Amino acid sequence: MKTHDLPTLLRENPYPGRGIVLGRSPNGKKAVIAYFIMGRSENSRNRVFVETPDGIRTQAYDPSKMTDPSLIIYAPVRVFGTSTIVTNGDQTDTVREGLAAGLTFAQSLRSRTFEPDEPNYTPRISGLMKKKGDYALSILKSAGGDPSSCRRYFFSYSDPKAGQGHFIHTYMGDGNPLPSFEGEPVQIEIAANDPKTLAASIWDGLNEENKVSLFVRYIDLKNGCWESVLLNKHEEKEC
Repeated sequence: MKTHDLPTLLRENPYPGRGIVLGRSPNGKKAVIAYFIMGRSENSRNRVFVETPDGIRTQAYDPSKMTDPSLIIYAPVRVFGTSTIVTNGDQTDTVREGLAAGLTFAQSLRSRTFEPDEPNYTPRISGLMKKKGDYALSILKSAGGDPSSCRRYFFSYSDPKAGQGHFIHTYMGDGNPLPSFEGEPVQIEIAANDPKTLAASIWDGLNEENKVSLFVRYIDLKNGCWESVLLNKHEEKEC
């Protein structure tokens, strides 16, 4: 499988939507997590990431302009034990509750489907980073835009290579309706040993008009300590 340059992929796609990256740093010492959101409508763009004790949640930048909180207000990143969950919706909590009940990542997501945002039927993308750096990704999507049928795909990565990761996102590009992601998660190079450098490269690659927020976390595989970077376009404008 070809290894791609993530910033280049982002520059070539004006609207990948929401995206998850999981992988390992070039020195092999850190597990890598990244999650970004984009938006076309005022409601979608009126968001920021805010930190929580174990991850992040989305929040209205200007509460007076929030017209519909469903599907856009949720906790994308949460920790459960020695694992970190990252998703593009409230299925973060579904996975966390499932793990707490003894279910696997895949079993936890069997109860969920794509988002009910006709006509896009946005896929639900999810990831799980485990203690030793193994990880899994998932996408739940409609059958070619037909909401009567759901397609559930799961991908597992054991003993990931240093400097390599996988990228999954909601849309293949802009459109009406928005075309859902297709195929396996894209294999990408992770060229940075620190979260600030990776965050800068992703942020610069995202379409300037559509990007909203970005979260990057590096987790030390020996002691479990993490370092996170959070970027919000609204806060950038304030500076």
